[in-house]
Amino acid sequence: MNLGNESSSDLAAPPGGWPAPQAAYVHVPFCRHRCGYCNFSIVAGREDLVDRFLTALDRELEALQRPGVQTVFIGGGTPTHLNPDQLCRLMRMIRQRFALASEFEWTIEANPEDVTSEKLDLIVEHGVNRISLGVQSFDDRKLMMLERGHSGHAARLAIDRTVERVANVSIDLIFAAPGESLESWRRDLDTAVSMPISHLSTYNLTYEKGTSFWSRRYHGELEPTLDSLEVEMYAAAQSTAAAAGLDHYEISNFARPGNHCRHNLAYWQGQGWFASGPGAARFVDGRRELNHRSTTTYLRRIENGQSPTAECEPISVLQYARERAAFGIRMLEGIDLNRLSTQCGVDLSSQCGEAISQSMSEGLLAWAGERLRLTSRGILFADTVASRMLG
Repeated sequence: MNLGNESSSDLAAPPGGWPAPQAAYVHVPFCRHRCGYCNFSIVAGREDLVDRFLTALDRELEALQRPGVQTVFIGGGTPTHLNPDQLCRLMRMIRQRFALASEFEWTIEANPEDVTSEKLDLIVEHGVNRISLGVQSFDDRKLMMLERGHSGHAARLAIDRTVERVANVSIDLIFAAPGESLESWRRDLDTAVSMPISHLSTYNLTYEKGTSFWSRRYHGELEPTLDSLEVEMYAAAQSTAAAAGLDHYEISNFARPGNHCRHNLAYWQGQGWFASGPGAARFVDGRRELNHRSTTTYLRRIENGQSPTAECEPISVLQYARERAAFGIRMLEGIDLNRLSTQCGVDLSSQCGEAISQSMSEGLLAWAGERLRLTSRGILFADTVASRMLG
């Protein structure tokens, strides 16, 4: 294969051109309150800003000139925190500003306490066909520690109520919370797979700088879970999901057949995506752009006729190829390095050769036919492998 070396980074675009975005993300920053571990771009207790936000968001989306997309993901924040009239306005906006493909996937994030029959009827009427519930746990003491606003019983009721209207329901769970035992985590997992869900995401608790949990850990008020216990908890998620028939298709994600999250796959496969709202990050025509994280700054800029973009970075073809490899390796099926090299116009065997060799020598990567995949040990060090791919 002769696809060039460092000079590939000077190319204006990959051989087939930059991928046309087929996914759209819309960030709704409003929440009832900010959980102690949350580092997302949100505002709590500012319902007075919602109508201004919807007007500003519509202006931002209007500039896209109604592109065709395969998937839409409305995240946050908590989109379902909006009242029914505001939520209806948002749903209509999405329909007006995007041309949805015939077999589209439309996801909305929700918290259990916001899942009412009225709101479910409303979003289903407008076409939402996938809901991601921020359950995090079914254990009341753990939920209180995580500063969540619902109980385990409420979470189970919300799942049952949602599945009656939307067949494709995903839930998030957090593990390695302070004081959590392997046994209590297994109970969370057993409860999750006993519910009628189609998708499960599991994330270990992280302490992000700027959050109250980071400060409490720094001052010795929170004790992080031992690494060895985190590994056991992750292994429990893998085995429980497998026994329940959920395919482990990405480091943190499990799904029943046919229910992989198509929207997230667009990210991991470098397909390009639109993104709007405070703090939203997009990848369009070879450029990464990030909106202002501050909701009030986002509003002021759009209301003054200015761009909400805070950062803009054109990326080289070499960067793009490395990122495709780094994100792609997180999927359990691995990457076809030769095919990816051809698509990007970069010889990744050469560019990432040292990183691949090092990871293989450490037992983190292995060949499975023509695909390069994480080993069972490599899954535990996926961030290390991905970082090496990025160079």
